[in-house]
Amino acid sequence: MKSKPRNSPKAANESSGRTGAQIIVDTLIEQGVDTMFGYTGGVVLPLFDRLYDAPINFINPRHEQGGCHMADAYARASGKVGVVVATSGPGACNLVTGLATAMMDSVPLVALTGQVRTELIGNDAFQEADTTGITRPITKYNSIVKRVEDMARTIREAFHIASTGRPGPVLIDMPVDVAVATCGDDGLAEMDLPGYRVRTKGNARQISMAAAAINKSEKPVLYVGGGVISANASEEMRALAEKAHLPVTTTLLGLGSYDQRKPESLDMLGMHGAAYANYAVQECDLLIAVGARFDDRVTGKVKTFAPNAKIIHIDIDPCSISKNVHVDIPVVGDAKVILAELVKEVEFREREQWFKKITEWKKKCAFGYDREASTIKPQYVVEELSHQTASEAIITTGVGQNQMWAAQFYRFTKPRQLISSGGLGTMGYGLPAAIGAQVARPDATVIDVDGDSSFNMTMTELATAVQYNLPIKVCILNNGYMGMVRQWQELFYNKRYSKSYLSNPDYATVARAMGAVGITCDEKSEVPKVIKAMLDEERPCVVDFRVEPEENVWPMVPAGKSLDEMDGLDILERLI
Repeated sequence: MKSKPRNSPKAANESSGRTGAQIIVDTLIEQGVDTMFGYTGGVVLPLFDRLYDAPINFINPRHEQGGCHMADAYARASGKVGVVVATSGPGACNLVTGLATAMMDSVPLVALTGQVRTELIGNDAFQEADTTGITRPITKYNSIVKRVEDMARTIREAFHIASTGRPGPVLIDMPVDVAVATCGDDGLAEMDLPGYRVRTKGNARQISMAAAAINKSEKPVLYVGGGVISANASEEMRALAEKAHLPVTTTLLGLGSYDQRKPESLDMLGMHGAAYANYAVQECDLLIAVGARFDDRVTGKVKTFAPNAKIIHIDIDPCSISKNVHVDIPVVGDAKVILAELVKEVEFREREQWFKKITEWKKKCAFGYDREASTIKPQYVVEELSHQTASEAIITTGVGQNQMWAAQFYRFTKPRQLISSGGLGTMGYGLPAAIGAQVARPDATVIDVDGDSSFNMTMTELATAVQYNLPIKVCILNNGYMGMVRQWQELFYNKRYSKSYLSNPDYATVARAMGAVGITCDEKSEVPKVIKAMLDEERPCVVDFRVEPEENVWPMVPAGKSLDEMDGLDILERLI
């Protein structure tokens, strides 16, 4: 993927010691970094000069935000720490949305930003911005390096902080004079983080209390979040569900942690989750939350959430415990470690009546749509994608209706298979995320299930996919609207579609202009054939599916309502 001339000139001052820029590159390699994303600029030229000869694959996006999303998705798909570089001022500011996305979704990311010379900081120098001040609320940790002797230690600390505990983005700001300064010692400074302690082993008494509650419960539900995937604990979670015979529901970011084809799967819960998952949570007597933070899109009205349940909460982040919902049995620590211990103490119970009731709910209010319609239904496109890929593809998404249809109608079977912006709800995430995921998993089929509005925001990154020969697939569910906004306007604003209608380009033509394959599909009968042609392509491919303009996502828990107060159930029942 990397093509460049060799034999770059040595830095003039290299003989007197390593420059800060060289220390950065050497320390990144020491940390196992083999891939980076980013955009060059004036004050990061010393770093890019050292990257010229480095054994690191470097991906240039068309915009720093896109590069940050690529690094984020690379981390989610690979389990490694993503790395992104940007220059000072506007370059660093363009990372803000990507950093906030990673922060909300607990993604391990290290951002390296250039900064003006130390003596100019605070003087409104050209392309100066208070990068650490701007990003402090949206990073797990950030710092500015003002001495070259601190560079190696700071980078080591950044990777440690980003990847341990509850993962998250860490930013290092690098003044250009520090990058060109030399360091005569070996640069092997040890990390110095006296205030940073991560608890991995859960309290044995709390684990035993959790096991006893599970063994006693008649109607339990295992509620799984993205933290299980971050902790690489899916195998242990599945072992718990199997041994204790538990129905399993997941958050959006938890999809893939449990095989949705299994009968114990309740699929996704929450605002646009499965009705049977929401009913089960509202009726259960024990809710076992693992790596989930009780987000408002999951709980609905907090006061009426899981009203009959005792709640167990397993999480690496003690700040998440009882933050949104009162917890009866907290267990703080690494999900992989705690679940392994919990499995030893739980017992199998048949719970025949509970599973019988769940089966009845599934029959009565399954996800559905009008399969007899003459127009292309977006759900049909996703369903056909799942069928033709045998539910094995990596799916990235934009945000909105397209995201929810992907979550509802693609069957996820393994972790790190769905890559989507959860907490921040970042439109424009899908395309750059597909690029990052494809770089991380070159042998995988990667499909961006996008909306036209989301795709519009970052479509220039298609040129990045073409430049690096990344065979990503993009399925645009093009309804000509900001779909979820339009749905809310229909339901709550008397169909006053204020500024939610779009005038879109011909996406197939745009794709071809950028060097990708472009296909338009506006006939229902053509959908299977077009998807097959897309999957057979070895180049980046964009398919513009002209779907039903005013199709809605059902079911839906309106804001402020309880999980069992869902709209659209009558529609779904008629479609079964």
